[in-house]
Amino acid sequence: MKTAPIITDKDIESARISAQFVVEVHKALTDFLCAGQTLPEIDSFVGEKLRSLKCKSAFYKYKIPGQPPFPSQSCLSVNDCVVHGTHIMEQAPLAPGDLVSIDIGVAHQGWIGDAAWTWAIEGTSDENMRLMQAGRESLAAGVAAMQPKRPLMDFAREVQRVAEKEFGFHLIRGLGGHGYGRTLHAPPFISNVVPSHPSEWPDAWKTFNEGMLIAVEPMLAVGTGQIENKRGTWPIYPADHSMSVHYEADILIGAEGPIDLTEGLHDLPYLVGN
Repeated sequence: MKTAPIITDKDIESARISAQFVVEVHKALTDFLCAGQTLPEIDSFVGEKLRSLKCKSAFYKYKIPGQPPFPSQSCLSVNDCVVHGTHIMEQAPLAPGDLVSIDIGVAHQGWIGDAAWTWAIEGTSDENMRLMQAGRESLAAGVAAMQPKRPLMDFAREVQRVAEKEFGFHLIRGLGGHGYGRTLHAPPFISNVVPSHPSEWPDAWKTFNEGMLIAVEPMLAVGTGQIENKRGTWPIYPADHSMSVHYEADILIGAEGPIDLTEGLHDLPYLVGN
C-alpha cells in the first residue's frame, strides 16, 4: 500500500469544515428534491449551493484514465444506477417511488469533503425501504469497526455482515472507499466486502492509524454485486439493473476510535418531496 496521508492536529478543523459543507448541501437537497425534477435541475441546484458556501465541486471535470472528464457538479444516480450518474445521461424526471443517490464532493480552501446519501421520492416499496435501511445500518456498523491499529478488513466484515447476512442484499464488488484529504482520492482503498483471495484486496490486513482521513461508502443492490459499465462512460449499474443505494461518510481515525466528520447525515429522512 502506498503511504496513506496522515492529518495533523492543526488541519483537523479544516477537514471538518469541508466535510460539514457536504452535509449542508445534503440538507439543502433534502428540502429541494421532489417529483418532476430533472437531473440537470438538481445538478444546477448543487452547483448554486456550493457557490453560496464559497466551495467548488471536487467532481466537476475530474479525470481518470480511460474516461472523459466528469461533466457534473455531483454524482446523480437514480434507481438502478448505483454510482457515478451524471446530469447528461438519459433519465426521465424523478417520479414518486424513485430512489435517488447523490454524491457530493466539496473543495474548500485546499481540503476535500466527499459523502453520498440516498432518498426515496415521496414514498416507495417496502423492499426499497429495507434496501435504504440496509445501506444506512451497514455504513454505521462499518464505521464503528474502524478502530486504530485494527485491520482495514474489520470495516468490510461489519458492512458485509449487515448488508448481506442480515438484510440479504448484495454489496457491489470491486468498488469501495478511499483515503482523501487535500486530494479527492488517496490510499488506502477500503473494500466493502471481505476478499475471497489476497489479490482481491492486498492491503486488507493493513491497519487503521490515527490521523487517517477515509471516505467509506457501501453500495448495495437488490439482485447482484456484479456491475455493468459501458466503456468511456461514467454511470455504473448492477449487472441485473436492480434497485441500488449508495451511502458515504468522511471518517477521521482518532486515538480513541473513528470520528464522523460528516455527522448529521444519519439524521436525514428516508423520504423527500412529500
